[in-house]
Amino acid sequence: MSRIPVSDVDLYTEQARADPYRIYAGFRSLGPVVHLSRHDLYALPRYDEVRAALTDWQTFSSARGVFVDPEVNAQLEGITLCSDPPEHTAMRSVLGRPLRQDRMREVAPRIEAEADRVVERLVGRGGFEVVTELAEYLPMTVVSDLVGLPDQGREKMLEWAEAIWNTQGPADGRAAAAGPAVEEFMAFAATGAVPGKIDPGGWAAQLYEAADRGEIPQDKCPVMMLDYVTPSLDTTILAIANVVALFAENPDQWNLLREDRSLLPHAINESLRLESPVPQFSRVLTEDHEIGGVPLSAGSRVALLYASANRDERHYPDPERFDITRRPSDHLAFGRGEHVCPGMHLARLEMGVLLERLADRVARFEIRQRRPMINNGLRGLDYLEVAVEPAT
Repeated sequence: MSRIPVSDVDLYTEQARADPYRIYAGFRSLGPVVHLSRHDLYALPRYDEVRAALTDWQTFSSARGVFVDPEVNAQLEGITLCSDPPEHTAMRSVLGRPLRQDRMREVAPRIEAEADRVVERLVGRGGFEVVTELAEYLPMTVVSDLVGLPDQGREKMLEWAEAIWNTQGPADGRAAAAGPAVEEFMAFAATGAVPGKIDPGGWAAQLYEAADRGEIPQDKCPVMMLDYVTPSLDTTILAIANVVALFAENPDQWNLLREDRSLLPHAINESLRLESPVPQFSRVLTEDHEIGGVPLSAGSRVALLYASANRDERHYPDPERFDITRRPSDHLAFGRGEHVCPGMHLARLEMGVLLERLADRVARFEIRQRRPMINNGLRGLDYLEVAVEPAT
């Protein structure tokens, strides 16, 4: 084990959560595996090793949790995120049905209509706060309806989702403060988001219908609500705010997109590569395994640093530059393999529709004020105020 470089850097300080990229670059320079001694994690900071791990679930197991704190990992074993095939396959099959790419055609007209409405209103004011007024709008108006939660649950979804993500890190102050909200959500999922209280045509109801058919165990339904609430909210909200900030900082790229809308999918991929809303998950090795020439023992917990891999200079030339002609469809922000994000088609749809409407109406953005989100499991902006120059 002496071959493995060791770092005592804490990835969970406020400064590191706000801007981890210098730390990631330092890790990548040390080697393909770095032992993070504070939390006994073996971090993979480079692209090739992270991608290989994501596509090898048999060796890099999710069944013992994908977070940092051992107690949280133990509590979450068996949910969709923290399971392996065949159990994972059965849950994901049910969970992903309304999120398939072909099903997005059904929800696209509504998302487009709502995007028209909100963008026209905000641009007409000459400026707006991106996170609460733009980025939260589609997830909170459309996606909440699609999930089919009762009204008393919807108003707390953002608070619950942020708290759940805060449990992804170590047992620190942020995780402790999130505890009551996480418990409140789990109680709601078990008693408030159940048949008779949820929209019978919504995604949540479809979980219970699948359980009635014997496709998944009945007791999995409440915890599977996590999979609709957390990924459909914060990650998409952060991705939308991030891409607006990137275009504000790079007006030449905004001009390119306005002139050539075929660049839209590449712009989405490039923004997700450069600013990944979920910086990492972890896995546990099921056997002794060599990573990049470095031997690790079975039972080692390995941190897959998506956000670092997406800026690996070995894979992406000039990786710090925002370039919407790059076409980085192989980025790892959505993961890869068995645990690739089931909501990625919905996220892409929401991002694409909003960017297209903004490109029609906005000549340029100017950032007035910004504030990073400080969260153990997420990275992005908590506040982004912009002025806009209307298109002529």
